[in-house]
Amino acid sequence: MSLLSDRILNMSTSATLAMAAKARELRGEGKDIIGLSLGEPDFNTPDFIKDAAIKAINDNYNSYTPVDGYADLKEAIITKFKRDNNLTYKPSQIVVSTGAKQALFNIAGVMLNDGDEVILPCPYWVSYADIVKLFGGVPVEVKTSIDTDFKMTAEQLEAAITPKTKMMWFSSPCNPSGSVYSKEELQALVDVFAKHPDIYVVSDEIYEHINYGQGHTSIAGFEEMYDRTITVNGVSKAFAMTGWRIGYIGAPEKIARACNKLQGQATSGANCIAQRAVITACNESPERVQFMINEFKERRDLILGLLNDIEGFKSNVPDGAFYVFPDVTHFFGKTLRGKKINNATDFSLYLLEEALVATVTGEAFGNPDCIRISYAASQEQIIEAIKRIKEAVS
Repeated sequence: MSLLSDRILNMSTSATLAMAAKARELRGEGKDIIGLSLGEPDFNTPDFIKDAAIKAINDNYNSYTPVDGYADLKEAIITKFKRDNNLTYKPSQIVVSTGAKQALFNIAGVMLNDGDEVILPCPYWVSYADIVKLFGGVPVEVKTSIDTDFKMTAEQLEAAITPKTKMMWFSSPCNPSGSVYSKEELQALVDVFAKHPDIYVVSDEIYEHINYGQGHTSIAGFEEMYDRTITVNGVSKAFAMTGWRIGYIGAPEKIARACNKLQGQATSGANCIAQRAVITACNESPERVQFMINEFKERRDLILGLLNDIEGFKSNVPDGAFYVFPDVTHFFGKTLRGKKINNATDFSLYLLEEALVATVTGEAFGNPDCIRISYAASQEQIIEAIKRIKEAVS
C-alpha cells in the first residue's frame, strides 16, 4: 500500500512556484538570477491600506472571523462589484477566502463530481487543471494560438461542449497571455452558452484593473449569464497585496452557501487584519493605484520592443496583466551552447542556467509552444534580463 494518496501523487507541482524555488536555490549558490517567473507586483502595498491594517491591530482585531468574511467587508465587496462591474450581489452571495486560489478550490469542491468536464481555453492559469482533477473533474483543453491573441472563439467553445460539460474556467485579463476578451467576444461565447443552459462559468478577474485601454467586461454582466457565473477576484494584483491572502467570489446564492460550508471545514475565515485592510482597498477608487498600471504599461512596451529585436521570439501585444507569452518554437530542435532544446521546458531551463533569467514554460499553462515572462520587475532588470536572453540565444 502506498504511503501517499493517488490524489497527491497524480498532482503536478505548481510550475511557477517550482521555478521560483529553483531561482532561489541558484541565488543561494551566489548566482545573479533575475526573476521574471512569479506573478507578483514589485510595488509596495499602498500606505492607505497599510494604515488600515495598523489601525485594525491597534483596535484589537485578533479573533476568529466569520467563515465567509466580515459583514462590512462583504458590503465593501458588493460596492466594488457594483462600481467596477455593474454587478449586483447580496451578502449571501459573497464568500471571502484565503486568496483567490482557495476560492477556486471551494468552487471545484462544491460543484464537480467524478467525470464532469471543465472547458479550459489554453493557455490557462497554471493551477486550474490540477484543481479540477483533484475533485474528479476532467479538464478539456481548447487550444488557441498567438494568431488569435490566445482567445477562444465561439466555434471552438461549441465544438468542445459534450453532454458531460459542467463548467468553463477562464481568466480575463488572462494569466499567462495578458489577453483581454472584449464585450463583443464575450457576447459570442454567451450566445453559445445560451444553447446549453446547464453549463456554469468561473470568471477569474483577478487582473481586471491591470488593463491597458479596452476596458474590462465581466461575463456575469450579461443577463443570461448572471445566474450561471461565479466571479472570482481579490486584491493581490491590483493592490500589490499577494501575501495578504484575500480573495472573494460573487456567485449564485446556492453555490456561495456551499463554498461557505466547505471552507468552514477547511480553513474557516480568512485573516482578520488583512480583511480589515481590504475593506479600505475595496472602498477606494481604482484610480488610487493607477500609477502602478501606468508603469506596467511602460514596461510592457519596453519588453515587447526588446523581445522583437531577438530572432525567434514571436509576441503579440497583451492588453492586460503583466506578462508576455512569446512563441519560441523557432528554437525547438536546435542546440544552444551544447544543449538540445526539444520544447518550451528545455528552453525555459536553458534561460535559467545560461542567461540566469527565470521564466516559466508554457507547458504548465497548456501551451507547449510558449514561455511566460513576467514584467513585474524594474525597467533596469527587464533591460538586463532581455540583454542576457539575447546573448544566450545568439
